[in-house]
Amino acid sequence: MMYPFSDKSTRRLWTRHGCARMDESTLEKIAHFICGNGDDCPQYRTSSQLTSFFARAGLPRFVHDGSTRAWWVLDCLKQCSREELAAILKRLVSPKEYSGDKTKVAQALKGLNEAVYIEGFKLRLDGVEPRFEKVDVTFDVDVPADGVALKPLPAPNLFSLDLEPGIGAILQARWAEAQQCLDAKAYLASIIMMGSLLEGLLLAVCQRNPRLANSCSAAPKDSQSGKIKRFHEWSLAEMIDVAHSVGWLDLDVKRFSHELRIFRNLVHPYEQMATRTNPDADTCRISWLVVQAAANDLARAIQLTTS
Repeated sequence: MMYPFSDKSTRRLWTRHGCARMDESTLEKIAHFICGNGDDCPQYRTSSQLTSFFARAGLPRFVHDGSTRAWWVLDCLKQCSREELAAILKRLVSPKEYSGDKTKVAQALKGLNEAVYIEGFKLRLDGVEPRFEKVDVTFDVDVPADGVALKPLPAPNLFSLDLEPGIGAILQARWAEAQQCLDAKAYLASIIMMGSLLEGLLLAVCQRNPRLANSCSAAPKDSQSGKIKRFHEWSLAEMIDVAHSVGWLDLDVKRFSHELRIFRNLVHPYEQMATRTNPDADTCRISWLVVQAAANDLARAIQLTTS
């Protein structure tokens, strides 16, 4: 069997930590990176450019069919063998992929390594040749001691966002209900409620500013007609990307919002079974801060547009 490595130690590393065992959330990030969705990616790839990219990575069998790019790329990654996925990752950071543009190469290395860090390896360049390298995964998080209750976060004044009638009251009620779930240690229910809060906030702000939301480059389009989708058809991921693209969410809030979105997907029992994920108090503590930061960013953005 041919391996995309030149030394046995790296080959053993890939066998132990390879893409075939990657968490689906990591593959989602890689798919996002390949598509080039967002300012943190070095290169945006259209439908034909996605096909060309896979061909350059040695996988000409993948020809984009016109469907939603991110989901199509994710499906391609799931079909790949360990060796094929290694070739894709190496191509993503190869200077040859970016015509030697040092800025784009540096951005590619930084962004992709952030995406795969949780899997225990990173990519580096040996001259112009990408290599894999093992890393020790550590998270030095300031976690409260056992038995210390999560402090309730005050709800922002959602009525000040001047949203459509009725939605402010609903979001205020959901904020209170999320805290009630936390108090009852119903952490999964709390995470799902926080995800719905984030989605409701973003949709309401898009409804309030339709021209700006629909005119940005990140606005999702129907794969058949090529027209911008109606707001109720937008996914949470698409709303997060649009909110960042138009300046409503800072880059850090955008990234953490995507992490909350992934946890929100645990509303599907089979997703929880597949990922073996069980949110705890610490997960909720971090997620609460994400919702608060998103609400603050959106409030500031609206104040600027109305001032």
